[in-house]
Amino acid sequence: MLEKINHPNDIKKIRPEDYKLLAKEIRRFLLYHISRTGGHLASNLGIVELTMALHLVLDFPKDQLIFDVGHQSYVHKILTGRKAGFKTLRQFHGMSGFPKRKESPCDAFHSGHSSMSLSAALGFAAARDINHTDETIVAVIGDGALSGGMAYEALNNMARLRAEKKNLIIILNDNKMSIAENVGGMSAYLNKARTQKGYVEFKGNVEQSLSKIPGVGERLIRVLKKSKDSIKQLFIPGMMFEDMGITYVGPIDGHNIPQMLEIFQRAKQLDEPIIIHVVTKKGKGYLPAEKNPAKFHGVNPFVVKTGESKTKSSGPTYTDIFAKTLAEAAEEDPKITAVTAAMPDGTGLQKFGEAFPDRFYDVGIEEEHAVTFCAGMASRGLKPVFAVYSTFLQRGFDQILHDTAIGSYPVLFALDRSGLVGADGETHQGIFDIPYLSMIPNMAVLAPVNGKELREMLLYVLKNPKCPTAVKYSRGAAETLYEDQVEKIVWGKGQVLKEGKDAVILSVGNMLPEAVKAAEILEEQGYRIGLVNPRVIKPMDTELLDQLGEEYSLIVTLEEGILNGGYGSMVMQYLMQKGYKGRIHNIGIEDQFVEHGSISELRKMLKIDGENIAARMKQWLENEI
Repeated sequence: MLEKINHPNDIKKIRPEDYKLLAKEIRRFLLYHISRTGGHLASNLGIVELTMALHLVLDFPKDQLIFDVGHQSYVHKILTGRKAGFKTLRQFHGMSGFPKRKESPCDAFHSGHSSMSLSAALGFAAARDINHTDETIVAVIGDGALSGGMAYEALNNMARLRAEKKNLIIILNDNKMSIAENVGGMSAYLNKARTQKGYVEFKGNVEQSLSKIPGVGERLIRVLKKSKDSIKQLFIPGMMFEDMGITYVGPIDGHNIPQMLEIFQRAKQLDEPIIIHVVTKKGKGYLPAEKNPAKFHGVNPFVVKTGESKTKSSGPTYTDIFAKTLAEAAEEDPKITAVTAAMPDGTGLQKFGEAFPDRFYDVGIEEEHAVTFCAGMASRGLKPVFAVYSTFLQRGFDQILHDTAIGSYPVLFALDRSGLVGADGETHQGIFDIPYLSMIPNMAVLAPVNGKELREMLLYVLKNPKCPTAVKYSRGAAETLYEDQVEKIVWGKGQVLKEGKDAVILSVGNMLPEAVKAAEILEEQGYRIGLVNPRVIKPMDTELLDQLGEEYSLIVTLEEGILNGGYGSMVMQYLMQKGYKGRIHNIGIEDQFVEHGSISELRKMLKIDGENIAARMKQWLENEI
């Protein structure tokens, strides 16, 4: 069956009796390729029939299908003729693991973060009406994403479509999971909906049935229409969506293609917004993923037969060190609390939650709330730690600035996945944190160069809470370089790792191995290069900068982040204002978004690897520019 799918809409040529076979082949295809390249597995296994049904109803690329987050778009890519791309899934210059408009016109909107699809879909609907076109617009959002505040903002705005008699279809893909198991009020609401008989008939059909009752049917309809608790109240628990002006249908079986086809076709004919509640099983068709969907949400290459990863551990990760250090500190200090936004496993907080359930909070996909929640605790003397990926903390920027920094509340932001993260690409690279955090008054930013220094920084900040503080660390195995030289943490002070003469490199956090490599290459050519670990990005160690300005005529800053507003620009601004007469060069990421690929490939492309750093510095040393 899958051999017949080579272009958009080819699925319409498949006979209905062959749908189950096609679904089975798609799952086999996904397992084969993701086990080799890595990627998002469980979510895509669970959405096979739902995606097939949508493709049978929609016409691509005319119609617009918007995936929330987008990690579950693999089946959509298969059905739009991109099977060959799976050989290079998430690899350098290969196919993205998320929707990408420049990859295919069938990808309506790029995505990578949660809870954005409904707002984008409303924008599409507004453009459709202004442009006088007639495409069908569908947003697919998971039940976990409905915990995000942005989704509620869009739902609140969506009622106007009913008044304007405009169509918009929302598919609520309910698999009881986001990355971890869902928490909170929305999860409880949907759980209640699942236990009740599905309301799969539209109100018009119910009214038609009642009208056939001799003598009383029409009168009964009029009475029920006047009642606040209308016909729908008999079927829908809470009627939250209906009360917001959005027709609700469901829950229905997300693996029953004939049932979904019937409902989707009828939904297209409505002149109002509609939410279709579809229940799916995350990891369906692969037993290890069904049993442990969180483990198989995002995977490295693995052995299909056993589910075991092919990637061997090379020592503790920075996340492991963070998790262990925090748990040890919490044993001694009852004021330490930990917060995650739906990622207890990814941030390493799962064991903390098991050990200290009364001090652990998984708030769901609610980064904005998490930040202010932590600020509230800190204002009352607690020591909250918000463990979050760098790319996701961006969503809480206003709350950091307004609710946390103005009061200088000592929230510790454990900033995981800072810097390049690799295969997830543009939407997940943690390369913006220094600029967006350092610009905020009262904010401190620390960057360890190895695992031991991360531990010392965490313990220092927890024992000496001063202000909102971000400790940023990268993905993967913790570095061990210079661990034997880690000095006692002193607030606002950096560390000279190696003395030099011709130039000095101020290397931020995880870039130390590249700085060491560059220094070694240059020393083989006769240059003596100093190495400095800034440690504290903000507040800067100005005393150390003054010292370096006196000792070196060439100062080079190195960071795995955006240069505009980054550490290098801060150093340059300070030294220039102090009248430094030497040369300063900043090495980092130019004004761009960074695609997916391995860390080493991306560093080489961006010219921030050891060899490129050495070549650039040699040119500066020789030409005095």
